[in-house]
Amino acid sequence: MAAVTVRGKFCCTSVTHRKFTPDPNENQAREFVFEARYDESVPEDQRYAKYTPSGKLTITVDNPAINWKPGHSYYLDITPTEDVDGTPASDGQVAGEQPLGEPGE
Repeated sequence: MAAVTVRGKFCCTSVTHRKFTPDPNENQAREFVFEARYDESVPEDQRYAKYTPSGKLTITVDNPAINWKPGHSYYLDITPTEDVDGTPASDGQVAGEQPLGEPGE
């Protein structure tokens, strides 16, 4: 089965500052939490909710240029990579299963 790229619409729900060293010159990492976005009055949200009705991503970032904001929505794309041996990675689907999102959106 061909690999499928999945796009979901997620809202940043929180940011938590994390400090891993006592060094004041070290960048402070931030932990962002994203949850699937759904507002029944927004047609785009209805379409995304059909394929990605729920989900949560927690990611820690140590790049000060990244500035995702709680309350703002973002598209999260999941694209398969190649495995270490160079073969295409599985898309994680079982034959006959519906994809999680509309490919290429």
